[in-house]
Amino acid sequence: MTIMAERITRFTWTDSPLGRIGLFGDECGLSRVQLDTEVRGVTPDDDAIEDAALFRDAVEQLRAYFVGELKEFTLKLNPEGTPFQQRAWAELRKIPYGETISYGEQARRLGDPKACRAVGAANGQNPLGIIVPCHRVIGSNGKLTGFAGGLDAKAWLLQHETGLFPAS
Repeated sequence: MTIMAERITRFTWTDSPLGRIGLFGDECGLSRVQLDTEVRGVTPDDDAIEDAALFRDAVEQLRAYFVGELKEFTLKLNPEGTPFQQRAWAELRKIPYGETISYGEQARRLGDPKACRAVGAANGQNPLGIIVPCHRVIGSNGKLTGFAGGLDAKAWLLQHETGLFPAS
């Protein structure tokens, strides 16, 4: 019988132009990135261990992103989600910096143009906001819709990447 060692969640905090960000994960990769403004809140598990060293690269890449030096994150990621969510989140990573697509376009790229709502739900559960750029998906009418960190944060991220103020 093989006994699997239990992985302990580790975390750290970093500041950003959008406020404090919590980074969560373990040796398998980053599993959650959350803004203080998110509805879900930023709270480590009771048994989580603060470990700034584990997230040094993530903190540096976020800093570089926020000052305009980084356009694509190259971090080891380990988000938990259903197979459909994993596919939707992988598709988000293909949207180039400074570009946006609609939920319908993301569904089309996933092979099911009628899956707009499912795509929206999957994006709404994206645990790696900013790094897995769900902020680059907007309504088919060009308006901003849903973002766990709030629409102000989504607008800020899009303005940061494009230099334009998106419709809200």
